[in-house]
Amino acid sequence: MSSRPELKAPPEIFYDDVEARKYTSSSRIIEIQAKLSERALELLALPDDGVPRLLLDIGCGSGLSGETLSENGHQWIGLDISPSMLDIALEREAEGDLLLKDMGQGLGLRSGMIDGAISISAVQWLCNADKSSHEPRLRLKAFFGSLYRCLARGARAVFQVYPESLAQRELILSSAMRAGFAGGVVVDYPHSSKSRKEYLVLTCGPPSINTELPKAKLEDEESCSDDESSGDEENQTVCISDRHRPRKKQKTTKKGKVRDWVLKKKEQMRRKGNAVPLDTKYTARKRKARF
Repeated sequence: MSSRPELKAPPEIFYDDVEARKYTSSSRIIEIQAKLSERALELLALPDDGVPRLLLDIGCGSGLSGETLSENGHQWIGLDISPSMLDIALEREAEGDLLLKDMGQGLGLRSGMIDGAISISAVQWLCNADKSSHEPRLRLKAFFGSLYRCLARGARAVFQVYPESLAQRELILSSAMRAGFAGGVVVDYPHSSKSRKEYLVLTCGPPSINTELPKAKLEDEESCSDDESSGDEENQTVCISDRHRPRKKQKTTKKGKVRDWVLKKKEQMRRKGNAVPLDTKYTARKRKARF
């Protein structure tokens, strides 16, 4: 059986009281979470002006990653779907505000209020359909759309992820791009099977010089970008994607099709109680260039 927790049970069930306490009491987990959170905060590239920022910790769990944010002088809001994890965060007196929330249903935060967001090992859970009503693409759309709205323009969001496959990584990245984000994937220690870590680095707003991706870390603690990298592209990849909004579907121009589409729309408007002109032989007829 796979060791990936997201393949065993939904997060609110997998992280019950026993598993949540076991997770939080592990010195190894605490150390890993601290390192990942420090790296995510570094990739956020917040201004070094000493001003505290309001950050969002998505999938905050028991508040381990939030401790890193507090230690760096920032205020934070943490949200998680597991009540057991949030109970332990309260026991540990986490300094952030905690919300019990399913990120796949949208964040529901005020527009432009968040200065940055991080998430450690959480977003890939959205790629699983834990209920018959769950559709991963729609849940990712709701998540990234609400995140885009609540972030200040120019703010960054950094997600440390463990995608199960290349297709899953592409699904997450494409969903973010459709929501309006610019950015891509930064891979630290690409040649190491143990230390390799992937970070989805997104910027709220259209591509600009400020949306250039940070450099990834290598085994020798040096950094590189995709322009400087060479060799095995699969193991040393920094994907850069621009913001691409999907184009609206164009109406077909085949004879009869346009009229059918117009009649359908008029019928929909009538059902809503709107005043709609009667259908005639002239409905949807194309006017001549001149009378």
